[in-house]
Amino acid sequence: MYRRTVLVHVMQVHTSMSTILTMASMFKNLRTLSCFARQILPFSRCTKPLQKQIPSRSQGTYVDIDDNITGLNDDQRQLRESVFRFVQDELAPKAAEIDAKNTFEGQREFWRRLGDMGLLGLTVPEEYGGTGGTYLDHCIVMEEVTRGSGAIGLSYGAHSNLCVNQIVRNGSDAQKQKYLPKLITGEHIGALAMSEANSGSDVVSMKLRAECKGDHYLLNGTKFWITNGPDADVLIVYAKTDLSAEAKHGITTFIIEKNFEGFSTSPKLDKLGMRGSNTSELVFDNCKVPVENVMGPLNKGVYVLMSGLDLERLVLAGGPVGLMQACMDVTVPYLMTRTAFGKPIGEFQAGMVTSMTTPLEDC
Repeated sequence: MYRRTVLVHVMQVHTSMSTILTMASMFKNLRTLSCFARQILPFSRCTKPLQKQIPSRSQGTYVDIDDNITGLNDDQRQLRESVFRFVQDELAPKAAEIDAKNTFEGQREFWRRLGDMGLLGLTVPEEYGGTGGTYLDHCIVMEEVTRGSGAIGLSYGAHSNLCVNQIVRNGSDAQKQKYLPKLITGEHIGALAMSEANSGSDVVSMKLRAECKGDHYLLNGTKFWITNGPDADVLIVYAKTDLSAEAKHGITTFIIEKNFEGFSTSPKLDKLGMRGSNTSELVFDNCKVPVENVMGPLNKGVYVLMSGLDLERLVLAGGPVGLMQACMDVTVPYLMTRTAFGKPIGEFQAGMVTSMTTPLEDC
């Protein structure tokens, strides 16, 4: 529920005190996840909520982040600033509409813009057309995109980390040469599929099966709750190739193209939160996948999956941090403009806003 609240209210400059109280409560729930990212890649922010608000070209106000004490180098500070400006101009003004309509009508064009800025291949070596950056760079961008729109931030993470980064880490040279260029430029949208209707937290209990037929595999089954599922051109998919093996063994990773025979997607879900980050079921009905699209060792896909999750959780944790910052962007102007007893309420005791700010600064 908190995600819908953030998406609807964070993009609106005028908010109510009840919303601020909701935000403060929400921060406590987000603290563990955001701190995870900060502990693995230790960089912190220092907001100055009652000292400085800098005008934004699109939203009116935002709360400045003091990167002088975050440990970021000059390139990373410039990266944050450039992504912030782009997102606040091009994405944030559309966030409420994206949520209301459950669609991002300009997604393909926006993806190409991200590609032009080098943001879709941050962890991809330059030899494959990427930026050759770090996971810290990726976290910075994840924060700022999500700060503009939680939904599109989620789709960005699914594309740039769950899909692109898995190909970088586990794909053959031929697979990298074939799939990375269009994913990096934004011509293609990427996704990753592991969850099923009855296989969520216990992901290795998946039932999607893949049967070898000489030069190809036939995949049968479904995947569920797949971010970017309705839009993806390229998908990383995990399936059981050895049904006799115990649950954690016999899983293999495949690269699927949307036009493969036997592959389809169900209509996108009408979700409560993260609306506009399209999610759907994937259907494999004798889906024919060439042998050369096996990614990584046969029957060793669990190692591809689990090692990828470590980095996926790290980068995606930047999303809640971005949402927390967006909440401050809304809350602080309210504190400075809402008056009571003849002065701004921000000049009274600030216990509630302190409770909101401290987890953000700590993480």
